[in-house]
Amino acid sequence: MTKPKTYAALLRGINVGGRHKVPMADLRSLLEDLGHTDVRTYLQSGNAVFTSGSGASEETLGTALGDAIEARFGFRVDCLVRDGDYLAAVADACPFPAAELEGKQLHAIYYSAPVDAARFAAIDREAHLPEDFALGDRVLYLYAPGGLGTSKLVEAVSRPSVVKGLVATARNWNTVVKLVEMTHD
Repeated sequence: MTKPKTYAALLRGINVGGRHKVPMADLRSLLEDLGHTDVRTYLQSGNAVFTSGSGASEETLGTALGDAIEARFGFRVDCLVRDGDYLAAVADACPFPAAELEGKQLHAIYYSAPVDAARFAAIDREAHLPEDFALGDRVLYLYAPGGLGTSKLVEAVSRPSVVKGLVATARNWNTVVKLVEMTHD
């Protein structure tokens, strides 16, 4: 067994729109059944923090959780797992003035693999101002001053032609900060 690490599981598309319901108590129980410890959840939208000493990769941990959810609930959920150091590095590398913005104005869209600028080259950034985005390590930082509900840029960066072959899941900046705190308690 390797030295335990703290991770966050970012589940995509649960408990929104009534389609895929996963109670947080059940999510905690599933993670414990997988051998993880110090399991905690945040909000109802698929954020869990846990410690694992298995030495398994983030991808393996995410697949195991997705498999467990499918076995228990009968539907597949994409699960990205990221360690606490990665989450802190994402927060630290934010190119937007996060401390000056409301949490709903700034988002991190986490990806299952690295993304490059070529994926986003067809997006007319000028047409979306004052909204803007920047790329980081398996993440896109999205500044949407009016929030995601009215954002046209989020539609552009989420088009199937842009995210083809990737799992993507977004978190507002309040959640980004909270997950960093939770993985570094």
